[in-house]
Amino acid sequence: MALLEAIGIGKTYPGGVVANDGVNLVIQPGEVHAVVGENGAGKSTLMKILFGLEQPNAGTLLLDGKPVQFPGPRDAIDAGIGMVFQHFSLVPSFAVYENVVMGSEPKAGIRFDRRKAIAEVQALSEKFRLKVDPLPPVRALPVGQQQRVEILKSLYRNARILILDEPTAVLAPQEVQELFIAIRSLVAQGKTVIFIAHKLPEVLEISDTITVMRQGKTVGQVKTSEVTEQSLAAMMVGREVSLRVDRKATDQTKRIASVTGLRVVNARGTEVVAGLDLHVHSGEIVGLVGVEGNGQAETLEAISGLRSIADGHIEIANQNAAGLSVLQRRGLGLASIPEDRIAEGLATGASVGENLVATRLDDPRFVRNGLLDLKAIKANAVKLIEQFSIRVGGPASAVGTLSGGNMQKVVVARELAEQPKLLLVNQPTRGVDLGATQFIWRTITDARDAGAAVLLSSADLSELLALSDRLVVLYRGKIVAAFVNSPDLTPETLGTYMLGLSTQSAAEMQVALK
Repeated sequence: MALLEAIGIGKTYPGGVVANDGVNLVIQPGEVHAVVGENGAGKSTLMKILFGLEQPNAGTLLLDGKPVQFPGPRDAIDAGIGMVFQHFSLVPSFAVYENVVMGSEPKAGIRFDRRKAIAEVQALSEKFRLKVDPLPPVRALPVGQQQRVEILKSLYRNARILILDEPTAVLAPQEVQELFIAIRSLVAQGKTVIFIAHKLPEVLEISDTITVMRQGKTVGQVKTSEVTEQSLAAMMVGREVSLRVDRKATDQTKRIASVTGLRVVNARGTEVVAGLDLHVHSGEIVGLVGVEGNGQAETLEAISGLRSIADGHIEIANQNAAGLSVLQRRGLGLASIPEDRIAEGLATGASVGENLVATRLDDPRFVRNGLLDLKAIKANAVKLIEQFSIRVGGPASAVGTLSGGNMQKVVVARELAEQPKLLLVNQPTRGVDLGATQFIWRTITDARDAGAAVLLSSADLSELLALSDRLVVLYRGKIVAAFVNSPDLTPETLGTYMLGLSTQSAAEMQVALK
């Protein structure tokens, strides 16, 4: 008998947005069941329904063969279902054990039994191979250990079924393997894991069964042993997809951008970039590798002019750029695809046409005598919509009505409408589907092949390895390793440097820093 079943689940939000349309899911006891699908496929909505955060408009949930309803998360928790979200809900100043037992504290009479809480958390951590010290404050832990604390919270509340929402998104390769060891230990001891993911190699490594969702529907349930990465991607997208790009041989002798002694201090006074030296040449992609929060984003923002620097020198196209505005740096040939397309890349209430010229309002082709040339803006939009395969009703459509992938294509189209000298790219395919990812990879590579110097930051190591000519690894704001990309370079090798477990010698680094 199935442990948990979702039968014909439907969920429609106000405004007629259909998130789930007759979804079926069958979870057997003691398995790792992966649920995969592109962004917007309905995975997260289904998981929220299973955890009581959302209520379905149609369908039935069965637990141990009996119909159940979860009006709220507490009801799901009481039924033995736990969920670990991609964004943790921990109290940073509290100790690990305090976070784990919060709301269900052991008591000695009417007082909190601190000793018992610590002992219980220690015992749970050892039983399920989720090694974490119960005593330090959560803010002192690396992200991989914070995730273990979230899992321990669910296990402390006797979860039989554990839903992990994109659990590897923020982990280095070594942390992913440690998580997988813990997941296997959980299953070996009778737990059942639902694993939501988009990295298909990880899905194939850890799961027993896979349910594929597309456009709010279930398109299939398969045994992991019977599918390949390629066939799984085709099920997700509905057509064959190849996430590979070929890079042309280019002349990489001309230095386009130099950063020397760069120091950046954040609003709290903490040094987040610590004396960074970096050079990028025409016709190459340099990948910035690191666990998020180690200075990659701040480095890109400093080069683009969005963040002030405490010290250092920035040169773009042989000109000192440190004192120049964002617009002046753009005048030197800089283009930028920011991390957050909605907050930093687009004016969501403005039209597609307006967004496509938003960085060129001093361009006489689009502005004459202080007035927008609407005809020219429309013609530009029509051309770029076709060139960059943007799915939209027309130039007058509001950008905010587009899907995430098409929003990102608008940003990419604007920044690459004209060949840049220096292209800064931060998380180019976060939250976009496989089809858009394929297109964006090709577009960035085309810019590189045409002579752009590209500086790329991504949380996805497979993306960095697929696109980069050279890779530099940042740890706590410093470069700790540098590599010329080759088939022999693996995520595991990068991971030892990402976690600060290894540091190259200056001589080793110099080979790839040129």
